[in-house]
Amino acid sequence: MLKRSTRRVVNRAATALRLAAWSLIRSQSALGAKFRRLRSKLGAPKAITAMAHTLARLIYRMLKFGRHYADRGIEYYEAKYRQQQVYWVAKKAATLNMQLVPIPDLVS
Repeated sequence: MLKRSTRRVVNRAATALRLAAWSLIRSQSALGAKFRRLRSKLGAPKAITAMAHTLARLIYRMLKFGRHYADRGIEYYEAKYRQQQVYWVAKKAATLNMQLVPIPDLVS
Protein backbone atom coordinates (compact mmCIF):
# COMPACT_ATOMS: atom_id res chain seq x y z
CA MET A 1 0.00 0.00 0.00
CA LEU A 2 1.31 3.43 -0.90
CA LYS A 3 1.46 6.09 1.78
CA ARG A 4 -0.08 9.43 0.95
CA SER A 5 1.92 11.59 3.35
CA THR A 6 5.50 12.77 3.10
CA ARG A 7 8.04 10.94 5.21
CA ARG A 8 9.92 12.40 8.15
CA VAL A 9 13.53 13.40 7.57
CA VAL A 10 16.35 14.35 9.93
CA ASN A 11 18.80 15.36 7.21
CA ARG A 12 19.93 18.97 7.78
CA ALA A 13 20.26 19.68 4.07
CA ALA A 14 16.73 18.40 3.42
CA THR A 15 15.40 20.53 6.27
CA ALA A 16 17.17 23.62 4.91
CA LEU A 17 15.81 22.96 1.41
CA ARG A 18 12.29 22.51 2.81
CA LEU A 19 12.56 25.83 4.65
CA ALA A 20 13.79 27.49 1.47
CA ALA A 21 10.92 25.92 -0.46
CA TRP A 22 8.36 27.18 2.07
CA SER A 23 9.79 30.69 1.82
CA LEU A 24 8.83 30.72 -1.89
CA ILE A 25 5.15 31.12 -1.01
CA ARG A 26 5.38 34.92 -1.24
CA SER A 27 8.20 35.10 -3.76
CA GLN A 28 7.52 37.05 -6.94
CA SER A 29 9.64 34.70 -9.06
CA ALA A 30 9.12 31.77 -11.39
CA LEU A 31 9.95 29.40 -8.54
CA GLY A 32 7.36 31.09 -6.35
CA ALA A 33 4.71 30.77 -9.06
CA LYS A 34 5.56 27.09 -9.51
CA PHE A 35 5.34 26.49 -5.76
CA ARG A 36 1.94 28.17 -5.49
CA ARG A 37 0.63 26.13 -8.45
CA LEU A 38 1.89 22.88 -6.93
CA ARG A 39 0.49 23.81 -3.52
CA SER A 40 -2.99 24.33 -4.94
CA LYS A 41 -2.75 21.06 -6.84
CA LEU A 42 -0.97 18.72 -4.39
CA GLY A 43 -1.36 20.35 -1.00
CA ALA A 44 1.30 22.08 1.09
CA PRO A 45 3.39 19.12 2.37
CA LYS A 46 3.87 17.52 -1.04
CA ALA A 47 4.45 20.87 -2.72
CA ILE A 48 7.18 21.70 -0.19
CA THR A 49 8.85 18.36 -0.87
CA ALA A 50 8.59 18.81 -4.64
CA MET A 51 10.02 22.34 -4.52
CA ALA A 52 12.82 21.24 -2.17
CA HIS A 53 13.70 18.62 -4.78
CA THR A 54 13.62 21.29 -7.52
CA LEU A 55 15.88 23.54 -5.46
CA ALA A 56 18.27 20.64 -4.83
CA ARG A 57 18.52 20.02 -8.58
CA LEU A 58 19.15 23.72 -9.23
CA ILE A 59 21.88 23.86 -6.60
CA TYR A 60 23.50 20.71 -7.95
CA ARG A 61 23.59 22.12 -11.48
CA MET A 62 24.96 25.44 -10.24
CA LEU A 63 27.75 23.68 -8.34
CA LYS A 64 28.53 21.18 -11.08
CA PHE A 65 28.61 23.55 -14.03
CA GLY A 66 29.54 26.78 -12.22
CA ARG A 67 26.66 28.80 -13.62
CA HIS A 68 24.49 31.39 -11.93
CA TYR A 69 20.74 30.99 -11.61
CA ALA A 70 18.86 33.61 -13.60
CA ASP A 71 15.19 33.92 -12.68
CA ARG A 72 13.05 34.72 -15.71
CA GLY A 73 10.08 35.99 -13.70
CA ILE A 74 6.46 35.13 -13.16
CA GLU A 75 5.34 36.30 -16.60
CA TYR A 76 7.73 33.91 -18.35
CA TYR A 77 6.67 30.99 -16.16
CA GLU A 78 2.95 31.63 -16.59
CA ALA A 79 3.30 32.05 -20.37
CA LYS A 80 5.25 28.80 -20.58
CA TYR A 81 2.69 27.00 -18.38
CA ARG A 82 -0.22 28.28 -20.49
CA GLN A 83 1.58 27.17 -23.66
CA GLN A 84 2.00 23.68 -22.16
CA GLN A 85 -1.69 23.57 -21.23
CA VAL A 86 -2.77 24.55 -24.76
CA TYR A 87 -0.43 21.92 -26.22
CA TRP A 88 -1.83 19.15 -24.01
CA VAL A 89 -5.46 20.15 -24.63
CA ALA A 90 -4.82 20.19 -28.39
CA LYS A 91 -3.16 16.77 -28.15
CA LYS A 92 -6.09 15.38 -26.15
CA ALA A 93 -8.54 16.85 -28.67
CA ALA A 94 -6.59 15.24 -31.54
CA THR A 95 -6.87 11.82 -29.87
CA LEU A 96 -10.64 12.36 -29.73
CA ASN A 97 -10.73 13.38 -33.42
CA MET A 98 -11.58 16.96 -32.51
CA GLN A 99 -10.03 20.25 -33.49
CA LEU A 100 -9.53 23.36 -31.35
CA VAL A 101 -10.83 26.56 -32.88
CA PRO A 102 -9.74 29.87 -31.29
CA ILE A 103 -12.56 32.25 -30.55
CA PRO A 104 -12.17 35.96 -31.33
CA ASP A 105 -11.79 38.32 -28.38
CA LEU A 106 -15.12 39.46 -26.99
CA VAL A 107 -13.75 42.89 -26.11
CA SER A 108 -13.66 45.24 -29.10
